[in-house]
Amino acid sequence: MGKTIFSKIIDKEIPADIVYEDDQVLAFRDIVPQAPVHILVIPKKPILNLKHVEPEDQDLLGHLLLSVKKIAQQEGLSNGYRVVINNGTDAGQTVDHLHFHILAGRSLLWPPG
Repeated sequence: MGKTIFSKIIDKEIPADIVYEDDQVLAFRDIVPQAPVHILVIPKKPILNLKHVEPEDQDLLGHLLLSVKKIAQQEGLSNGYRVVINNGTDAGQTVDHLHFHILAGRSLLWPPG
């Protein structure tokens, strides 16, 4: 996998509005937000998408979800939030690096687009 925009953000080659970081995860505000709160949560390990997750990534995936919870608490998202993973081009994935979207701050309709 070549270096994606997310890899460049992880490496601090491209600036981002980072809201959370630890040794495995980086989270930052989306530059084209789809809701008043739109945060991307990415593993620092380059994984293309869910199709490319391996059994050894199980702990990392759990850590990503716990990070989502921490970020939601940090952001005060007490009225709820949506977590989305777009997996592949037909699902709308535009960056080939696994990432979770946290969307909040407005009523989110169902079913989504």
